[in-house]
Amino acid sequence: MENKYIKIFGAKEHNLKNINLEIPRNKLVVITGLSGSGKSSLAFDTIYAEGQRRYVESLSAYARQFLEQLEKPDVEHIEGLSPAISIEQRKAGGNPRSTVGTTTEISDYLRLLFSRIGEPYCYKCGQKIKQQSHDEIINRILKYPDGLSILILAPVVRGRKGEYHSLFSELKKQGFVRIRLNGAIISLDEKIKLDKFKKHTIEVVVDRIAIGKDIRERLADSVETALKVGKGLMLVAKSDKEDELFSELYSCPKCGVNYEEIEPRMFSFNSPYGACKACDGLGTIMDIDTDLVMPDKTKSLREAIRPWRVGGMRIILHYRRLLRKLGQGYGFDIDAPFNKIPKKVRDVILYGSKREDLGMYFEGVVPNLLRRLKDTDSEFMRAEINKYTSFSVCPECKGKRLKPEALSIKINSMSISDVSGFSIRDAKSFFSDLKLTETQEKIAHQILKEIQERLGFMANVGLDYLTMDRISSTLSGGEAQRIRLATQIGAGLVGVLYILDEPSIGLHQKDNAKLLDTLKALRDLGNTLIVVEHDEATIRNADYIVDLGPGAGKHGGYVVAKGKIEDIINSEESLTGSYLRGELKIDVPKKRRKAIKNKFIVIRNAKEHNLKNIDIRIPLGLFVCITGVSGSGKSTMVDDILYKALAKRLYGSKEKPGGHDGIDGTDQIDKVIVVDQSPIGRTPRSNPVTYTGVFSFIRDIF
Repeated sequence: MENKYIKIFGAKEHNLKNINLEIPRNKLVVITGLSGSGKSSLAFDTIYAEGQRRYVESLSAYARQFLEQLEKPDVEHIEGLSPAISIEQRKAGGNPRSTVGTTTEISDYLRLLFSRIGEPYCYKCGQKIKQQSHDEIINRILKYPDGLSILILAPVVRGRKGEYHSLFSELKKQGFVRIRLNGAIISLDEKIKLDKFKKHTIEVVVDRIAIGKDIRERLADSVETALKVGKGLMLVAKSDKEDELFSELYSCPKCGVNYEEIEPRMFSFNSPYGACKACDGLGTIMDIDTDLVMPDKTKSLREAIRPWRVGGMRIILHYRRLLRKLGQGYGFDIDAPFNKIPKKVRDVILYGSKREDLGMYFEGVVPNLLRRLKDTDSEFMRAEINKYTSFSVCPECKGKRLKPEALSIKINSMSISDVSGFSIRDAKSFFSDLKLTETQEKIAHQILKEIQERLGFMANVGLDYLTMDRISSTLSGGEAQRIRLATQIGAGLVGVLYILDEPSIGLHQKDNAKLLDTLKALRDLGNTLIVVEHDEATIRNADYIVDLGPGAGKHGGYVVAKGKIEDIINSEESLTGSYLRGELKIDVPKKRRKAIKNKFIVIRNAKEHNLKNIDIRIPLGLFVCITGVSGSGKSTMVDDILYKALAKRLYGSKEKPGGHDGIDGTDQIDKVIVVDQSPIGRTPRSNPVTYTGVFSFIRDIF
């Protein structure tokens, strides 16, 4: 008979006080209580740790060596455990190749979709490219009107200069009699003299044939010969009509751009077959940052170029002589402020000039630093020049990460990069409205079903504002957790024990209902969900609640109340129940601190990501809250613009702040500290006392 409960006997992990507990299986169970009351100790360090340990122990000794083995928790016995999956509240890893799309596997299905039904275009001229089999070419030609006289031609030279004597000799040896030279039919027996400085187009006449019912066999031989000589290309010349091109390759006949067989790996920026060669699929390159080279452009030129003022006096004087010589040639004074020098001359100073410019050559500050960085063997010099580098968008792929061939394969005029740039919300609309041919529909039906399901799961956990190309490391802990939750729903596992850590954190109330529906859907598949949570809506929607307390630390670790919501509300001992009954509440302050006159910072014309050129005025010396629905631009404003701009100004950070025109009032700030969800350290020697520095004073006392 199936065990309907997870039965815990004698749990004593951390501050748990030898508790015994029965948790119903296949239900949504919330463990709540004061911070430090033992919720995580029960959910993660006891239930999850034991479930994971038992699952790993069921594997072979060989398999176990590759898996993390958790220590046995301090508990006497647990019955009714399923294989456990923990979805914790932590930031995603720092790998720049990991995106929302790769984490949710949507990118895998997009690559498959584009490789199967994507239509290739030439990335140079934009012309659509088709691949055709021999039979398709023959059938197309046989549809011409009966009696129509045609020429089967094999293109061998297309718009190239030369005399081609050896080519004509080779064609005669192969048995061909005529060619079409620049549109005119000429016999190969004639003496052909070409102007080697002019471009020519040469096509071999393979056959002259009239369309009829009994020509298929002859036509097939001619088509095969033409494609062989033309290296996958052939032309059909119809009298008084434009020639029709046929290709058995993905090749642009106009530009000569050839495509390999279109495969999913061609669309992966993590594969050398698809990644942009300039940036290796990262979308960014490390380059010299002129703002770091010249942080203060109001200084004179001799003082403005910071890297040319570092080193021995000889090298400093050498660069000063170069600048003085350049100033004499271009007519400017090196003691003039850099921002007062004409822009054309500023570009020469930064990026150099050719010898034909005014008869003088100047290497330029940026090329000089790049050359020295490449040539030097000195670690000191390399570290010194690296101070002036920063990451910028790759000029080749424009940040799209892929080769131009992959970016020119499209579905409904959209490349895979365009689709990956959609938000989850817009991507759902795109795939819902996608118009496909009957053949494409048959090929893509299952792929589209998988994509739309995953997009739906993402929307249901309140993440429909994220774009699929968003780098995982930029997500908050709550967003990363909800992505993992959506991935688990997509996996469709049954009979699993899921343990979640405050999934509602950072989520606006508007999206909370969607999250709860998702948790219930996971439960309805036949799974048990144990959620550590403080959110009232989640507690009220739970099938079963365990309230730990009554205090924190050594004063906690007891089961204060358990059961349904009514049992918690009616419990006199439960602090959570007191808040749910409305007996206790957090009072709104009656008096608030007022803003000090002229103590503001103003962010002007913020336009990063979805911010619409807005101005934000933030008072200093107050507790300021920036709120809004998930995806409204809060993190963009605070993290990407305000923090990065202040860190660059105060600490010389290399990270570029988000798009904005400027920040006023920064002179009133001398320090900026970011407090986020990233782990403070992984060393086992670190603890709260050492991290906060209190242990230094304790050592002094002893």
